[in-house]
Amino acid sequence: MRQLPEVDRDAIRLAQDPKFPRLLEQITATGGCSHPVHLSGSTTTVDGTTGEILHHYDTRNEPGERLLVRCRNRRATICPACSRLHAGDTYHLVRAGLLGGKNVPDSVRHRPRLFVTLTAPSFGSVHRSSELCRPRRDGGTCEHGRPLGCGLVHAPDEPSVGQPLCPDCYDYTAHVLWHAHASKLWDRFVIDVRRRLASSVGLVQSHFLRHARLSFARVAEYQKRIAVHVHAVVRLDGPTGPDDEPPVWATAELLIDAVRASARRVRVHTPYSPAVGELNLRWGAQTDARPLRTDGDGPDDDAVAAYVAKYVTKGASDTGAGTDHPLSTWADIESAPVSEHTRTLMRTCWRLGGLPEYAPLRLRAWSHTLGYRGHILTKSRAYSTTYAALRAQRAHHQGHTDIPDAITERNWRYAGSGHTPGAALIAAGVAEDLAESRRLGLERRQEGERCR
Repeated sequence: MRQLPEVDRDAIRLAQDPKFPRLLEQITATGGCSHPVHLSGSTTTVDGTTGEILHHYDTRNEPGERLLVRCRNRRATICPACSRLHAGDTYHLVRAGLLGGKNVPDSVRHRPRLFVTLTAPSFGSVHRSSELCRPRRDGGTCEHGRPLGCGLVHAPDEPSVGQPLCPDCYDYTAHVLWHAHASKLWDRFVIDVRRRLASSVGLVQSHFLRHARLSFARVAEYQKRIAVHVHAVVRLDGPTGPDDEPPVWATAELLIDAVRASARRVRVHTPYSPAVGELNLRWGAQTDARPLRTDGDGPDDDAVAAYVAKYVTKGASDTGAGTDHPLSTWADIESAPVSEHTRTLMRTCWRLGGLPEYAPLRLRAWSHTLGYRGHILTKSRAYSTTYAALRAQRAHHQGHTDIPDAITERNWRYAGSGHTPGAALIAAGVAEDLAESRRLGLERRQEGERCR
């Protein structure tokens, strides 16, 4: 036994424990979660009328006197099992707002709907994957002596793609501050779209909500140049939301015009800094707004929902845009496994975060995401269902339902997290088996559909 690796020794120890079957049940119930939360305590359900105990559960009878629950981390690099579940919830959340379902009427599929992409502005020339990267007939060099162009052909996965042609010319300060204000820029954009829609049909801007409602779900994605851009599903409803038909003037063409005009117009000003000045931040020149159509002449609704769900599970480590864990010191930046371009953005966050005028931005706390402080996925209240509702539906499907007229007393406390080496090996196997079962089930359904 001593000659075996620690993982194997721990797995054998767990398998020899009399309570191992119950531990395996718990690990399976979490879907093979890589970093489960350990809870200890009890729950008691009693009849609200008679006081009769209907159900009692206590962790004192569990392995280690603990109950394992999912960590619910959305990042695939942290927990593949929970990120897969989160991606599925995101898919249904976005799809419900496109096609209906989950308490959203099917009529939303006939509303004006767009798939919008907003990009970050340029902060300097970067290498790109194309036939020729950045060809220049006259050549030339920048003030730092580096070439202004690049005549090479880069593969999409080449490390140089997205890196600056000249790091000294690249505006890292503007890049970081744009990230820090990207969510505010989106808020200004949504407000301006509403105003432009109202003005285009002769409405008083403050009365727009009396006639229509703009609903959306948007996801942030890091580009190859490590700058965030936004994908959003935008829909026009009546004043009360998805249950109300939009006015007759609401068309996809009108919405497209408003989106493109607002993307060009909105600005956010940074706080004045003696070291930096005041920056005027805006969206990039590349704006895309495509109508989603039920007749097939446009992006497919299911494909859009899957596209959004895919990016929700991507962490910073997946795209090379920072790390999935906060950085506490300057030394953490220097030791982070990232490119020099990303490391310079982290250093800029740390340096700017020390200036009092930027203290509200908390740039040092968000240096691991290069200053971006927004949620990966946000949606308007009336767009569709919520993650909480989807989790409640899943619990109901699994038989975890509330008993009418019952009172439940819960007494839980945090008791730790993670797995021992042997349990981590078992959890990885469970997660792999469940993923394979889903894959085989999907193949059988697809074969059945082809045979019809």
